[in-house]
Parts: sequence; structure tokens; C-alpha cells
Amino acid sequence: MRKYNVFAIITLLLISCNGTNFDKDKKEIMTIMDLQAQQWSNGNIEGFMDGYWKSDSLRFLGSKGLTKGWQTTLDNYKKAYPDKSAMGKLVFDYISFEPMNKKQMFVVGKWTLQREKDTLGGYYSLLWQKFDGEWKVIFDHTN
Repeated sequence: MRKYNVFAIITLLLISCNGTNFDKDKKEIMTIMDLQAQQWSNGNIEGFMDGYWKSDSLRFLGSKGLTKGWQTTLDNYKKAYPDKSAMGKLVFDYISFEPMNKKQMFVVGKWTLQREKDTLGGYYSLLWQKFDGEWKVIFDHTN
């Protein structure tokens, strides 16, 4: 009987600790994404890109297919959005946060780009990874 009580206590502790980490991780990622939206809306693509893993291993899957690398992603954004009016105001809506393990989170949501002439929108799925305590996007699928 005592063995089962110890097991139950350990299980409850693990569940409560995991929930706390999930909430903390989710809040950290949302904070980064809110800052990214603010940077984008201010016309600062480089600031927006701070949320991405600065690596040749970064992957971006969009309407033109798969691209690789942080610099390529930055260059493509600059080409597609050459000035602040083209960038508009970015808003992220969050649909789900799914922990993959202690260092990775899968995030799905909706994006809206409000511009003077039009409004664009679609969905995103992001794979985030924690590097030295800091969350970064390592895979972005946006349509």
C-alpha cells in the first residue's frame, strides 16, 4: 500500500511540474510572438526575425515551397514586403500549443495582415525549440 502512495505522489508531482512548465513555456512563446508582431507592424523585419533560429538549418514552408536558412528567410521577407506600407499591421491569433518534449513546442494559429489597401490572412504552424533557455522558431509553415 505504501509503495502505491509514493507512486501516486510522484505522479502528481510530475503532472503539476509539467503543467507549470507548459504554462511558462506557452507564455514565453506568446510574448516573443507578440513582440514579433509589434516589430513587423513597425516595419522592422530584422526585429521580427529575432524570433527565428539564426541558422542555415532554419526551414520555412510557404506558398513557393521549402526554403532553408535564416538569411534566405530574411531576404525573402524583404523581397515580398519592401516597405512599411506593404508590411501593414500583423496580428497573431493562437489556436493550439502542443509540447513535443521539454525543449520543443508545436504552435498553430492564424495570422492577419491589415494594410491600407487590403487585409491578408492565413494559418501558421511553427515548431519552436529552446536553445540555452531561449525559444526560437526552427520550422515555419505559413500559408
